[in-house]
Amino acid sequence: MAKQNPFPGMKTGGGILSKLIGAAVVLALLVLVVKYPGDAASWAKGIGSTVADGIDGIVTFFRKVGN
Repeated sequence: MAKQNPFPGMKTGGGILSKLIGAAVVLALLVLVVKYPGDAASWAKGIGSTVADGIDGIVTFFRKVGN
């Protein structure tokens, strides 16, 4: 039985280089959280706030277009 891709249109698997880059990013984030937990928390809060503001702006746009 073949595995099905849970995300149509996106390749799964990938080469060794993409896996190494992903592992390096995860390791770097882990080091930042362990070494600078307060700074990492404020960065995460800032990123979350930026994403929420962006979503709010998009929703407002579509509401204005719909009226």
